[in-house]
Amino acid sequence: MQARVVALGGGHGLAATLGALRRVTTEITAIVTVADNGGSSGRLRNELPILPPGDLRMALAALCSDDEWGRSWAEIMQYRFTSGQWLEGHPVGNLLLAALWDRDEDPVAGLDRVASLLKVVGRVLPMASAPLDIEGTFLSSVGRVVVRGQEQVATTKGKLESLKILPADATARPEAIEAIGKAEWITMGPGSWFSSVLPHLLVTEQREALTHARAKRIILLNLDAHPNSTGDELAGREPEEHLNLIHHYAPEMSCDYVIADTGVVRNRVSLSEKVAEMGGKLIVADLSMGPGSVHHDQEKLVSVFGHIFAQTLIG
Repeated sequence: MQARVVALGGGHGLAATLGALRRVTTEITAIVTVADNGGSSGRLRNELPILPPGDLRMALAALCSDDEWGRSWAEIMQYRFTSGQWLEGHPVGNLLLAALWDRDEDPVAGLDRVASLLKVVGRVLPMASAPLDIEGTFLSSVGRVVVRGQEQVATTKGKLESLKILPADATARPEAIEAIGKAEWITMGPGSWFSSVLPHLLVTEQREALTHARAKRIILLNLDAHPNSTGDELAGREPEEHLNLIHHYAPEMSCDYVIADTGVVRNRVSLSEKVAEMGGKLIVADLSMGPGSVHHDQEKLVSVFGHIFAQTLIG
């Protein structure tokens, strides 16, 4: 019997997690952030009243079937035009999703249609029913700075003082809430902590579902120091800070496992104690694609996930 997994995140971090999970189980639901305002997604979002498609497209491609049909369509979905004009930089998949949504098709129905085309393993769902904006307040060397937009929040330097989504009363998709309720495992991360991971805890209905879910929770930490940081005293320089932020925005949510790469764990005792405070166990392993890489090796993630799932079944 295969494990039912819900994976939360966005961008390349979520894609890496999904690429590994699909090797362990076919019962996967990806819940993806919908606040992207940069690149192709930002341009389409400015022109059409639709969800930003980029992170959703990447999740679909990561879960495509592992045969000639699925791989070829995933490659087409990821192909970016090089026209030098309006189409420049737009991935085919973004335009396909935009077309389905623009003709008044429900966002989830459109995602399911593309998933059928790619013969996707599992399902891809948006984090909210409507596009969101992320607003962050940072303390930096120039004082308090307020920025709005996923791209801006992800790249602003300074210590995070507060993070919120707009509109604040955004509603979760009922399909996502149902998947969380049925899940046996929930994963969060890796990815941009401020713009791809923490926003999942800012949609009230989803945060409550995650907090009260019967599933076991796995947090995957990033391979590098947080790009928002400019000094050791600022948020994200240590993996403990990532966990502190999760606890701050979801104080009642526990975790069962925290997975960290050997290269980012400076104080294993301190990190283990922090994980234990959240009710979990720390797993430290070599997870990177190579020395200096900030990308997770999917084969290594497969091994870690397989070990965790197998140990739980044995236990």
